[in-house]
Order: sequence, then C-alpha cells, then structure tokens
Amino acid sequence: MRKIRHLHTAEISACVARLCVLANTRLPGRMDDLLRAARDRESYELAKDALSLICRNAEMALHQQMPICQDTGMAVVYAEVGQDVHLTGGTLDEAIHEGIVRGYREGYLRMSVVSDPFRRTNTGDNTPAIIHTRLVAGDRIKLTIAPKGFGSENMSRLAMLNPSDGIRGAADFVLETVRLAGANPCPPMVLGVGIGGTFERAAQLAKEALVEQREGPHPDPFYEELEDTLLRRINELGIGPQGFGGRTTALAVWIKAFPTHIAGLPVAVNMGCHANRHASETL
Repeated sequence: MRKIRHLHTAEISACVARLCVLANTRLPGRMDDLLRAARDRESYELAKDALSLICRNAEMALHQQMPICQDTGMAVVYAEVGQDVHLTGGTLDEAIHEGIVRGYREGYLRMSVVSDPFRRTNTGDNTPAIIHTRLVAGDRIKLTIAPKGFGSENMSRLAMLNPSDGIRGAADFVLETVRLAGANPCPPMVLGVGIGGTFERAAQLAKEALVEQREGPHPDPFYEELEDTLLRRINELGIGPQGFGGRTTALAVWIKAFPTHIAGLPVAVNMGCHANRHASETL
C-alpha cells in the first residue's frame, strides 16, 4: 500500500512566489550559454555589440536582483503533481495564484494581465496565471514558472497544414513566421516548434519546447537534422540581434512532435525572446 504524503498549500504559494522573482531576475543557464557562444562567434561588429549588451544586462539583473526585462510577462505555470501527494489547506490553483500575487508584489515586477481581452482593465496582481497540471508517479510536486513576455508571444503562429505539405510546407511556415516577426521578438530568438497532435496540442508542444530548453541534439536524428536546417536558414535571413543584422537571428530551434490524425499536419511556432525565462523547484 502506497504511503500518502501530506503537503500544505502554503508551501506551494511560497515556492511559486520565489520562482516568480527568480525567473525574472536570473537568465537560465542554457540561454546564458547560447548567448555567450553567439557573441563569441558573431563577426558583424554591430551585432556583436548588441549581444555583448544583452549578456551584460543579464549579469546586472542577476547581481542587482532586478528584472532582466521590463516586461515581466504573464505567468505560465507547469505543475507536475505526484499521485501520492495529498494537498491540505486549499486547492492547487488557489495556492499557485496566491504565490503569483506575492511574487509579483514582493519582487516589484510589472503587473501585465488585464481581466478581459477587450475591456482591458488591469487585474492589479498579474493573475490569473496559465496553469498546466499533470499527474505523475511519486509523492513530489515539481513547479515551473515561465513568465512569457508578449513581444515574442505576439509573433507566434499556428497552421493547420495538409499532410501533403510535408516537411517543406512545415519548414516554409516556420521561416515565414520568423520573416514576419522581424525584430519584434527581441532577437536573437529561440523557437519552440510543435508538430502534430490537434490544434491545441501543437501549441502546447511548442510552448513546452521553449520551457524545457533541451540540452544537446534532438534524440531523433530525423528531427535533429530538421532543427539544424531550420536554424541555418533562419540565420541566413540576416535579421540579427535586435534587428541590426548579422548571423545571429536565432539561437536555437527546439522541436517537439506528437502523433496526429491521418488528415492533419498541425504546426505551431512559439517565439521566445533572448531571455526565454523559467525557473523550477521540486517540493
């Protein structure tokens, strides 16, 4: 018989509050490595200067505990909940939202959420968050906070392609998305590409790819080659850091694929700016 672990939701709220501040003030290690490598290999002087300033900004944010960017985003939360955890003191969503409120207020982070898409009244506490909950084995809860700024989010797109469009159609859609975005996502950007599933699953896959920031090549050689091809062709566009030109328009392309219907080929591109923030903790 499995032993049930009891966890008070106050611990979740405190964790979320910490993660909100951490994600907004510390550049993820993967992004820091990609930026520094791009700076070192960039040959166009104006682009190299822009990359140097981006790296310096990240250093100052960390040392002074200040936001990396003035757009501290809409909070996207991933909760992996162990099936042997019993929460006490309230619901998971209530605890997460309480943590968002505390984190954004205590961290002096910008409140960017409006209560209605058309009437545009600010909620005043950066809630509600976008919460994705997944039940997993074990007695732990892993929380990931990914504040998503909308300079990059607004440039994201989804297409319901025909199966006959194939790899070429999918690649052309990704490249078109980058061309249309131009300098708006604050390049150098990272791209999460979701392929397959349904309309909503493709978008979820693209977002997950951005948050996971996979280390190393894709485990499937087929998609490894596609990622490499897309990254090369994107950087040949010459948009460059902050739109100043150069060889560094994108730092990485991360693909996540999922089974789909015989009649469909959904493709989603979720743009991430050069910060592409997230922070995680396991309780």
